[in-house]
Amino acid sequence: MDEVLTQAFWLGLAKIIGVNLILSGDNAVVIALAARSLPAKQQKQAILWGSGAAIVMRIVLTIFAVALLTLPWLKLIGAVLLLWIGVKLLLPEEGGEDIDASDSLIKAIKTILIADLVMSLDNVIAVAAAAGGSLLLLILGLAISIPLVIFGSTLLLKLMERWPIIITIGAGLLGFVAGEMAVADPAIGEWVKATFEHVNEKPVIAGISLEALVGLAGAAFVVVLGAWLARRRAGKGLHEVRPSESAPER
Repeated sequence: MDEVLTQAFWLGLAKIIGVNLILSGDNAVVIALAARSLPAKQQKQAILWGSGAAIVMRIVLTIFAVALLTLPWLKLIGAVLLLWIGVKLLLPEEGGEDIDASDSLIKAIKTILIADLVMSLDNVIAVAAAAGGSLLLLILGLAISIPLVIFGSTLLLKLMERWPIIITIGAGLLGFVAGEMAVADPAIGEWVKATFEHVNEKPVIAGISLEALVGLAGAAFVVVLGAWLARRRAGKGLHEVRPSESAPER
């Protein structure tokens, strides 16, 4: 219980909830799409049972991920993946969801489970990193955040559409978690501490640890690179559209 009283626990819990709210938007859309052809009563049952099974599956997968992240080099690999996931979050969507509506309760639940399994890699890596090896923090964070996503998916998506800055903040959070995770990798952890010990003793910015500094660098990297790639993709799309728009009609 002493763990619950620490600042690190509550910061970790906030990170897990934030990561899930940002990354689980697509999963919430899949749930709605899979159940949309069912009668109203069965829609609620499909969402309840499908989401419940998805939560259990997500917890099991993330527990395995937490255990794997204790091995050397895997945190560095996970950090690179998280950086890319964060950058990809800032890029414009290409195409819509390819999810068929199901006309039976069992099929809808099966669709929700399969889709959640396929789409959960980013969530699992990010949540495992944010949990920092704490099983209590992991389960509590998932138990709070996943129902919020499931039952508040419509509101969440509308908020993201109205205030895109939320997505940018979420991408930056992923970069921050990636930076923290990279520094903590067992393969380089001792070397980092020995090499940059003076940073921990005399922080470059008062009160900010080495992990936080690397996390801020990761957040800045994701936001800057993501914004640049998004502008580049938008410009490329505009360039491709212009010739057909300017062609004279005959």
